[in-house]
Amino acid sequence: MKWKRSERLVDMTYYLLEHPHQLIPLTYFSELYQSAKSSISEDLTIVKETFEEKGIGLLMTVPGAAGGVKYIPKMSEPEVRSVIQDLKAELEHSDRLLPGGYLFMTDLLGNPDLINRVGKVFASAFADQQIDVIMTVATKGISIAHAIARHLNVPVVVVRRDSKVTEGSTVSINYVSGSSRRIQTMVLSKRSMKSGQRVLITDDFMKVGGTMNGMKNLLEEFDCKLAGIAVLVEAEHADETLVDDYYSLVKLHEVNEKDRTIALSEGNYFSKRGHDK
Repeated sequence: MKWKRSERLVDMTYYLLEHPHQLIPLTYFSELYQSAKSSISEDLTIVKETFEEKGIGLLMTVPGAAGGVKYIPKMSEPEVRSVIQDLKAELEHSDRLLPGGYLFMTDLLGNPDLINRVGKVFASAFADQQIDVIMTVATKGISIAHAIARHLNVPVVVVRRDSKVTEGSTVSINYVSGSSRRIQTMVLSKRSMKSGQRVLITDDFMKVGGTMNGMKNLLEEFDCKLAGIAVLVEAEHADETLVDDYYSLVKLHEVNEKDRTIALSEGNYFSKRGHDK
């Protein structure tokens, strides 16, 4: 089959979008489309320019015999601010108020378009770092973890509160919940991670950071390294937080159950990005 250039461009773009952070040799495309490498390089230049112009991401070229191209998902500042504004607009509705200063977010966490965009926001922040695994705790952080993992092209591991027979042998730790100050348990299958992996941990909501701190301690049991922390919503708290190096998209300042009001602001994403550069 002889591919037209327009067909090559469409198929090549689709393949790159479906395989982020994966080095793809030029010979793969050359053999697939039965085209000279020079033609493939010209096609990739068009894709690269379009990706950058439209803010889709970067197309990196790695020279040498073992080189190729790699698609890096990225979001522009206006796109990230749009995601944050959409989150704030949804979370400001008074019917989301729950007892104890929490917000109902289950519907947002199940919104595939919104969560995909959230995943790309966090993947953009960690695009230049080595991330081997995304870790979260069951259950509400799972959709966020998978969205980030999809854009970084890495696996997800889920920490549970109790062991399951399907997990095989497990490692468990006790930790102090930041909000309730109670002793709780975290469990993770021994087969989940390998020693030395760099792990990004994430969750939907962080009050004081007890859960995040527990996951950090669990990483030590696996001899893995913390690569970063990504939080959808953080709560402003009078007490000192147990973690201080994290990204958040939205900050919850105050909820007034009597007046049914919710005070929100932009999280620390941009200030943290500026600091890390």
